[in-house]
Parts: sequence; C-alpha cells; structure tokens
Amino acid sequence: MAHRLNEHRLSALFSVGVALGPRKGELLALRWDDVDLDGGSLRVHRTVQRLGQGVGLVSGSPKTQRSRRTMPLPRVSASALREHRARQDEERSTAGGAWTDLGLVFSTTKGTVIEPRDLNRLFDQQIAAAGVRRIRFHDLRHTCATLLLAQGVSPRVVIEMLGHTQLSMTTDLYGHVMPTALRSAADAMDGALGA
Repeated sequence: MAHRLNEHRLSALFSVGVALGPRKGELLALRWDDVDLDGGSLRVHRTVQRLGQGVGLVSGSPKTQRSRRTMPLPRVSASALREHRARQDEERSTAGGAWTDLGLVFSTTKGTVIEPRDLNRLFDQQIAAAGVRRIRFHDLRHTCATLLLAQGVSPRVVIEMLGHTQLSMTTDLYGHVMPTALRSAADAMDGALGA
C-alpha cells in the first residue's frame, strides 16, 4: 500500500511548511490564537529552539522584526488545519487530565511542545516511507520559495513570506528560478501589449 502523508497526525504541519515556508521553530511555537481560519491568515511571532548546556527548549520572539509577520493562509492549508484541529480535539479528549493545554497548533499527543529533533526524525521517517529523495526539514522553506518564484510571485513578496531581511538573500538563494519568472513577466507583457 502506498504511503500517504495526509494520514499522519502532523500532516497539516508539513502542509503549512510547504505552503508558507515558516521555520521549524516558528511552526512548533504556533498557537491557535495565531491562526485565523475564517479570515485566512497565520501570524508568526514566536519561535521554539533547543539551547545547549542543559538549558533545554526555549520559546521566544524571532531574532528579527521582519521574522514577525502575518501571512495569508492558502485554502489548502486552512483545510488541513481544520482537519488537524478536529484530530487534536480527539487527542485532547483521549489524554484527559494528562493533556497540557498550551494552545499549540502542533503538539505532542499530550499537548506539549514537540522536540525539534523529534520532528527531524519524524520528517526523515515520512520521507523514507514515501520513497522519495531525502531532504532536510528546512528544505520545505526552499521548496516554498522555489514554487512561489516559479509561479511568478515577486521576490519582494517571497522575502516577506519567508521573513528574510534582505532581497539579496532571497535572490542569491533562489536565483536559479528567476529566469522562469522573468520569462513569465515577458510573456505577461506580450499579453498586455497584444503581441
């Protein structure tokens, strides 16, 4: 039987990861009050990371002001999040008193923060089960940016979505996609001018 990613309890995390390109720590810190499913937006203003030296998991603000952003939520991701919320409600009910209510969108089956290294392992397992070439979790951001640029989305818009601080950072990383976007711009101009 073929592996189906959408059967996994965290499939919505992967959907949002590809569609919006947030960092892993931004996804793990995301709370339901940051998501407006009816209005179709998602606000990023927290991050989770593991610090060494016995400090453990730390939640806080992203490093730069540009990393704090509100993004429109694609309908496919909103739908995945609605299904995810229903699944999470079932997990909350099953866990009963063992559930820790932190309001997290993506949590363990007990409501707590997912360990970033565990998410990496889970992602690797899902990639292997799907039988596709191995990529890192962070590559979901690259996939998002590449898809947006290939669809003709302005690099300026892509840097806003990804929370990059400089346009050059985006164009340096994704310059290989730019010729396609430039060709699309030329074709659009032909259409506008009646050529």
